[in-house]
Amino acid sequence: MTRTILKGMLLASSILGTAGIAHAQDVTLTIESWRNDDLSIWQEKIIPAFEAKNPGIKVVFSPTAPTEYNAALNAKLDAGSAGDLITCRPFDASLELFNKGHLASLNDLSGMENFSDVAKSAWTTDDGATTFCVPMASVIHGFIYNKDAFDQLGIAVPATEAEFFAALDKIKADGNFIPMAMGTKDLWEAATMGYQNIGPTYWKGEEGRAALIKGEQKLTDEPWVEPYRVLAKWKDYLGDGFEAQTYPDSQNLFTLGRAAIYPAGSWEIGLFNSQAQFKMGAFPPPVKNAGDTCYISDHNDIGVGLNAKSANADAAKKFLTFVASPDFADIYANSLPGFFSLNSTAVKMADPLAQEFVSWREKCKPTIRSTYQILSRGTPNLENETWTASANVINGTQTPEEAAKKLQEGLDSWYKPAN
Repeated sequence: MTRTILKGMLLASSILGTAGIAHAQDVTLTIESWRNDDLSIWQEKIIPAFEAKNPGIKVVFSPTAPTEYNAALNAKLDAGSAGDLITCRPFDASLELFNKGHLASLNDLSGMENFSDVAKSAWTTDDGATTFCVPMASVIHGFIYNKDAFDQLGIAVPATEAEFFAALDKIKADGNFIPMAMGTKDLWEAATMGYQNIGPTYWKGEEGRAALIKGEQKLTDEPWVEPYRVLAKWKDYLGDGFEAQTYPDSQNLFTLGRAAIYPAGSWEIGLFNSQAQFKMGAFPPPVKNAGDTCYISDHNDIGVGLNAKSANADAAKKFLTFVASPDFADIYANSLPGFFSLNSTAVKMADPLAQEFVSWREKCKPTIRSTYQILSRGTPNLENETWTASANVINGTQTPEEAAKKLQEGLDSWYKPAN
């Protein structure tokens, strides 16, 4: 009997010992994020897909409210209690984290070869030497339109600036729809869905943006003033009282079927799909003349990096390599229509409106918003100043030339291009 008990004890200790070894190999990774609206997608789709191929690594997605994220994350990083993986906002906020030593370099990470320089630009040092977050998604600008309204009025999708204004004139003359749903009260709407939407067509996307940073072009040059001249013409098509119209007002005007065109960011797709009772389509910013190269703002929105002090760096890098893969790109982009993968491998979108937006990458040159990299670090902040200038130009309280002059003077007061 003693021998039987001894055997049982040895067997039990052997089993426990094996369980202890298995447990020791288990690693739990925590992801910090400000996106709390996509929690279910991480829990139900992304994390299971990773864990199935990486036994022994568990992943916990732990979001903070968007308005609290920056402060909460900085406090955790300073205290050494932040998660292993840090969701990265674009440009300066994440660059500051890298410069403080909170984010690790990902230059040698397997999978980074899947991203272009434009895709990586929001999470790369000014000298281009180090990338510190894996690009996850971007948002694309253009125009969403009410297909039923266009069919009713016999309007073809405009491709050129002249066709665009001819369509607006036809909608206005008919009188059943507000031609375009956009307000200027919230300021950012005028800049983001106005100036940064159509502007790349005139300053030639990355070519103009790079020239502005280098000091080879100024905001008073024609390519930067001309989009303001075009915006000034929008005033006649925005409906009564647009100066007091907020961003949610604009969304409602369009989804309720009262406006025919909505200057858009692709992030509207999910909401519009759930609210609009009519067929929708989308078109890219019109070109000046037929046959011109078209440009789109394909703006980097979200990435993910490695906490430089993570105790689980090897496991975290495995997860980041997964984020850099076409498999992740497909899951993420199709789960969140309107947030497009930055991976070089094209993702076929199940949502037709999202597929329309992403198809423009095949025919248009991508760029990012002109104010976001380097040029908004000083005071006055060029991004915020552009909000005000864009609203003023549309309201008719400032001429395009006056707006451009004020923006350039503000930039000159603190920014000196590197020679």
